[in-house]
Amino acid sequence: MNIAPNSYSVTRKRLMAAVASIAVAGAIGVGALTSGTSPVLADAVRIEAPQVPGFADVVERVSPAVVSVKVKAKISPAADDGSDQSDDPDGMNNMPDNPQLRRFFKEFRGFGDQNGQDGNRRFSHRDHNNDQPRPVAQGSGFFISDDGYLVTNNHVVSEGSAFTVVMNDGKELDAKLIGTDPRTDLAVLKVDGVGKFTYVDFADDSKVRVGDWVVAVGNPFGLGGTVTAGIVSARGRDIGAGPYDDFIQIDASVNRGNSGGPTFNLNGQVVGINTAIFSPSGGSVGIAFDIPASTAKQVVQDLMKSGSVQRGWLGVEIQPVTSDIAESLGLKSNNGALVSSAQDNGPGKKAGITAGDVITQVDGKDVASPKELARLIGAFSPGKSVDVTVWRDGKSQTVKVDLGTLPTSDKQASAAQPQPPAPAKPDTLADLGLTVTKSENGKGLVVTDVDPDSDAADRGIQPGDVITSVNSTEVNGTDDVTKAMTDAVKSGRKAVLMQITRDDTNRFVALPVAKG
Repeated sequence: MNIAPNSYSVTRKRLMAAVASIAVAGAIGVGALTSGTSPVLADAVRIEAPQVPGFADVVERVSPAVVSVKVKAKISPAADDGSDQSDDPDGMNNMPDNPQLRRFFKEFRGFGDQNGQDGNRRFSHRDHNNDQPRPVAQGSGFFISDDGYLVTNNHVVSEGSAFTVVMNDGKELDAKLIGTDPRTDLAVLKVDGVGKFTYVDFADDSKVRVGDWVVAVGNPFGLGGTVTAGIVSARGRDIGAGPYDDFIQIDASVNRGNSGGPTFNLNGQVVGINTAIFSPSGGSVGIAFDIPASTAKQVVQDLMKSGSVQRGWLGVEIQPVTSDIAESLGLKSNNGALVSSAQDNGPGKKAGITAGDVITQVDGKDVASPKELARLIGAFSPGKSVDVTVWRDGKSQTVKVDLGTLPTSDKQASAAQPQPPAPAKPDTLADLGLTVTKSENGKGLVVTDVDPDSDAADRGIQPGDVITSVNSTEVNGTDDVTKAMTDAVKSGRKAVLMQITRDDTNRFVALPVAKG
């Protein structure tokens, strides 16, 4: 087919014009093909995410109830070299002999010269005006009533002779010490004569769950009015600070000077009181410990009423129930507290509780451990009559005990019984790895040697220990021990429970008598 030259030329021109138009449109945008228009731009990225609740409303309401606590004390003159010559410069003489615990509280207490730049935890004592109280510590606290009662830690105020609280608005007010309780590290102060105060309530900490949000408010490093947030990390922590340890662990940032400050839930209620931190570095690493609100509420009420806390006293020395001990006694679990001795003048002994009993319940409440027993008994008032359930001779029994008053000393010394020298002729308990001899008074067997590869050695039995009973039966010779072991095997038990006396202190040790 023939195409006219002119037709070919026109078709080619139209095709080239179309290609050019497409190229221009691709380069500058289709919208630009229309004269006088602007390029169309895409919208900015925006995500509709769930809104995380903040803490501002809680903080706004509770902050007026939280104060800084400044503590002053009269301190003896320092030597010319600036060293402190007081007998107890850090107030640590009354603390347990535990180096980690002492460092724990010294780092958390909030020492520091507010005008210094080096972060020293001690104030200079070069001032010769020794009649005036001087700053020794600072901490935190919070009001629990509109008439000026406030709570803080005992270790914050223990050295103090004068106390000042700094309000959220910066106003400073004098306070007086109402009472302290070193066993739980709590104290109550009182501010008088300036009207009504904003105060906060204690929460029901039995409803606090691991993972709940919490807010800590306090006075870290003297900064005042500082808020941190976190979650409840754990419950029931025992850090060796006292006989009633039951701390709530949180990960909100807590530092020196936060002592005595509150930790709130999202309802603005106090779930715990900041008391200690664990920190290899001295600063917050996200491990802080709070006194639970339930403990604080009870103690604070007693301090406000009488200035001290009166606790119930059972009068027994106790130890944990290990798996071996539970096996030797026929217990299904290792819950409870094993009575190692009942003090002569104690309420427990008067009610019939004896060494070897395992206390499993108090007034129907299960006893999980010796610490739990101490908390349960301490929660009762002196004179209270309680039902104590014990495991004895393979069965449960309940005795009624009229509790006494906990003495000033946590541990009452028992009457000393001089340990006689062992007779010359020893005997052996080969199956137990022990060499023994009769005591001079005929009561018990004195251990003279222990096989280092034996179970007895593994469980801490030492030469000089006196075996006084096996499975609650007094022993006066090796035949008594052998019979008790035989009876245990016949009854299907794999261990026997030995009562050991060392340095006038009783304890129980379970020794296996059969393998498998």
